[in-house]
Amino acid sequence: MGLMRSALSGIATPEKWVEDWMRGGSVNSAGIRVDEDTALTYSPFFAGVRVLSEDVAALPLFLYERMQPRGKQRATDHPLYALLHDQPNPMMSAVQFKETLMGHAITWGNGVAYVVSNKRTGVVEELWPLRPDRLTIGVKRTGPGKFERRYRYDDDVNGIHTVLLPHEVLHVAGLGFDGVQGYSVVTLAANAIGLGLATEHHGAKVFSNGAAPGGALSHPGNLSPEARRRMADDWENIHKGIDRAHRVAILEEGVSWQQVGVPNDAAQFLETRKLQVTEMARWLRLPAHKINDLERATFSNIEQQQLDYISSGLNIWLVRWEQAVLTQLLLPEERKQYYAEFLVDSLLRGDTLTRYQAYAIGRQWGWLSANDVRDKENENPVDGGDDYLVPLNMVPAGRAAPARDSVAARWARIMRGRSGALRDKLADQYGPKIRESVDEVLALETERVTALLEKHFEPERGRRSLSGFLTGLGALYADDGPVMTRLAELWVPLFQLFAADVADDAAEEVGHDEDVDLSVWARAYALAHAAYQVSSSFGQLRNVAEKADTPEAIVADVLGRLAKWQEEKADKVTRWESTQLPNAAAREAWRDAGVKQVKWVTRGSKHCPYCIKLDGALRDIEKPFVGKGDEIDGDEDGEKLVAKRDTFHPPVHAGCQCQVVPVVQ
Repeated sequence: MGLMRSALSGIATPEKWVEDWMRGGSVNSAGIRVDEDTALTYSPFFAGVRVLSEDVAALPLFLYERMQPRGKQRATDHPLYALLHDQPNPMMSAVQFKETLMGHAITWGNGVAYVVSNKRTGVVEELWPLRPDRLTIGVKRTGPGKFERRYRYDDDVNGIHTVLLPHEVLHVAGLGFDGVQGYSVVTLAANAIGLGLATEHHGAKVFSNGAAPGGALSHPGNLSPEARRRMADDWENIHKGIDRAHRVAILEEGVSWQQVGVPNDAAQFLETRKLQVTEMARWLRLPAHKINDLERATFSNIEQQQLDYISSGLNIWLVRWEQAVLTQLLLPEERKQYYAEFLVDSLLRGDTLTRYQAYAIGRQWGWLSANDVRDKENENPVDGGDDYLVPLNMVPAGRAAPARDSVAARWARIMRGRSGALRDKLADQYGPKIRESVDEVLALETERVTALLEKHFEPERGRRSLSGFLTGLGALYADDGPVMTRLAELWVPLFQLFAADVADDAAEEVGHDEDVDLSVWARAYALAHAAYQVSSSFGQLRNVAEKADTPEAIVADVLGRLAKWQEEKADKVTRWESTQLPNAAAREAWRDAGVKQVKWVTRGSKHCPYCIKLDGALRDIEKPFVGKGDEIDGDEDGEKLVAKRDTFHPPVHAGCQCQVVPVVQ
């Protein structure tokens, strides 16, 4: 089913080349037989066919579903999706299938595949390329003013003779004269290809004859036919062939050598070969550099030639494929909902700087989101990356732009109303990442602590060493131990990014237009909080182990605490850090911006007596809302909350969702 002819050929079922040979061959003006098979032995033509076939084959072909009122999504549930994108039949990948059909379409003018459909449901199940040399394409009248294509496939080798109806084939045709089938480029370009093959043949003959043109030996006397033949044979035996070139010739009895023919340089042999490469590029509508003719290529024009090739020479083939799928593989009622399209972004990618500049423009003006850019760069999406930015000074056409002062005032009002929402959104974005980091470190703790238990408490081996277990536990949770090291590795970059995003919004909230760098602060914050978590974990496990009465109880209680952490710890730490870090980072940004006062705002804790007491409280930004050891009155039962630290911002207790906001004079 490929381009090459089958090895099976006989008198009863001759191949095309046998028929051509019996008829004297398909000879052109150059005297060289040219057909679709021999043309592929001419390197410029083969290179051009290969470029177009491989470029089309390498591009992903997706089936899309139209969305309402606009937009599209990949129709992965449609049976055609996998056939076009992955594997059209059990023997071929999608690349091999498209490559083969394109090769047929370029050389023979038509790439045709047999469509295997489920007889009961009509669903397309397989696509198989058909050999074009065994295919006859015609038109049959089906009624008054009605015609349809008919495809007759005759395979004498395998005994297949059948007529295929239009719905049984996928037909990708090139330029043609009747809209039914395409021209064979090989037939039209036979003289150009033949001339190229002739120059190759000529060059090969020159080297086989000693890299010199033919000549004549002249004798002053008359020689008999036998003597002439013997003299010619002796001369060729001595000098013919590349291995015998440049041998010394000894001429006797007055024999002289006379050159006959034109030397290669006089015949412009090399110039002819170069011209034929350009001719092949012209026939196939390719820039010369695509078939490795770089003589006129420069760094300044080759990129533009590539873009021109994509938008013209390659694009028309992509459109032919897309419309063939639409009209021949999709049912009429499906065509309004589904369509096929190649993804050409990879061919249009420029250098890194150019791409990033284009992304920046699209991001700035609102038609690209962060995830759109990441998708084009083959990166996974990020949380919150689907937001589109819009410049604040842009207004709908026909409306006058508001005065500068009114824009600033409106922006300030917007910011005042959304300050809490912005930090909530960032907390929602970074919360899952904090949770993942806690889960990863907890998995490390569980693995290492379990290993320590197995090492120091093995009754069958008589190992019952609490001191050994506590020593190993101390090393595990040391400042330079594996738990602290891993948690710091995860939290430092994560908290620096989190703090940077909070700082940007916080500075914008108070009209501060200078950059606020919290990287050093965030690093110290992350290390301090990581140290607290590690110290807390070590203290809990040590207390559990020391309070247990027996080795068996130590093992059971320690494992019980690990299980409890797995159920609760990730949620608890995530809630705490998702509230504390945004407030702390915002306060640091406001300090840099010159804000003097902050206010406590109770959110999500309307029934919490401690938070209600603090709601609306104003403090100098350098002073805590609650000092270490201070008591906050609770409910009517007289229960008090004793602060364990100086509290400059929420949370004041576990589950607190309050915030601080700036007081701008």
